Amino acid sequence: MTIHKEGTASILVTLLFIALLNGLVVWLAPTLVIVRWLSYALSAFLLIMILQFFRSPSRKLTINENGIIAPADGKVVVIEEVMENEFLKEKRIQLSIFMSPLNVHVNRNPVSGTVKYFKYHPGLYLVAWHPKSSTENERTTVVIEPQGKPAILFRQIAGAMARRIVHYVKEGQNVKQTDEMGFIKFGSRVDVLLPMTAKIRVTLGQAVQGGVTLLAEF
Repeated sequence: MTIHKEGTASILVTLLFIALLNGLVVWLAPTLVIVRWLSYALSAFLLIMILQFFRSPSRKLTINENGIIAPADGKVVVIEEVMENEFLKEKRIQLSIFMSPLNVHVNRNPVSGTVKYFKYHPGLYLVAWHPKSSTENERTTVVIEPQGKPAILFRQIAGAMARRIVHYVKEGQNVKQTDEMGFIKFGSRVDVLLPMTAKIRVTLGQAVQGGVTLLAEF
């Protein structure tokens, strides 16, 4: 199992906590075997959870020049018509993917093209499925314009547990479909705003894989 680079600091902190916890237990309760085993069990659980959260599995990525590929793992929780007022200033189909703490949290470019707009927004930490999380939570907004096709806007949105959004793209940069564009630490959500003419290829409640699942076609 490959561990993503964004997990290095968190894993080191977890290992330090585990070492301190078990050291204290052995020192303060050397004869209480059940306490020691509970400490070991908790340590194993924490380590497994942090390792699985920052995993970056190898997978066969999907390249489709006429398609929009899922930027994240998770479940489709919203497919609806909205008015996009930050950059595009037009009606779009919003498709939202909820990422639980158990999902892979690597984010990928849904299309190839030029980054026409990027902005980081500090904000709240409402639960990721809250209707206002798209406009009030900590988030980034990215707009990629493919050659000869409508621009695609998508947002990395922090959830109630997330406290850091990492991004690797900037305005003016040329990016490739399915390449890594960022990472969100702990539960979160990604919104993709599709053209009104897009042909949706997923359904509500469907599980999707970042860089693999075809969300829609132009």
